[in-house]
Amino acid sequence: MIGIIQYGAGNIFSLTAALERLGIAYGMISKEDDFELYDRYIIPGVGHAGAAMNKLEQTGLVSKIKSLSKPTLGICVGMQLLTTHSEEGDTNLLNIIPVRTLKFTSSPLYKIPHTGWNRVYPEKESLLFENIPNGSHFYFVHSYFIEHNIAYTLSTTTYNEKFSASIMHNNFYGVQFHPEKSGAYGEILLKNFSKI
Repeated sequence: MIGIIQYGAGNIFSLTAALERLGIAYGMISKEDDFELYDRYIIPGVGHAGAAMNKLEQTGLVSKIKSLSKPTLGICVGMQLLTTHSEEGDTNLLNIIPVRTLKFTSSPLYKIPHTGWNRVYPEKESLLFENIPNGSHFYFVHSYFIEHNIAYTLSTTTYNEKFSASIMHNNFYGVQFHPEKSGAYGEILLKNFSKI
């Protein structure tokens, strides 16, 4: 069963609705004892990475999250929280995956935030992307991106520049896109995570 880490960073209705639609059992985590009830975790997040990190620190769950050994998935800002530092608010983050969160450079052709459907290309094999064709579309909404690093990048996409659409280190996974808003392939990804 999936435990969704609650720390007040954004609306999680679309995520819980997707899990219900897929028949994936879940519950909410708001204190350290709750972690023992679940066999995998999701860190959701929408909005400002600095504000999200501040809220997460206020829960007192940071050290517990950093010590997790079960599969853990960060979505959007939840993925950014796994990195070392964000240019958004010049904020130090969880430092679980040693890559940085950077701001897009705006241009006439590339408006910020990056909003819409992009093709995602896996760079290494992963159970997270099992049965998802190379170049499948996923839905993105973000102004900051995770730098590409071959050691930790699972998949890439391009918006003005190539960046990590998903990352992985040990039991931690992150996706910059919203699988719960990405149609059939997003649903496959959530199912895959529920089985890792």
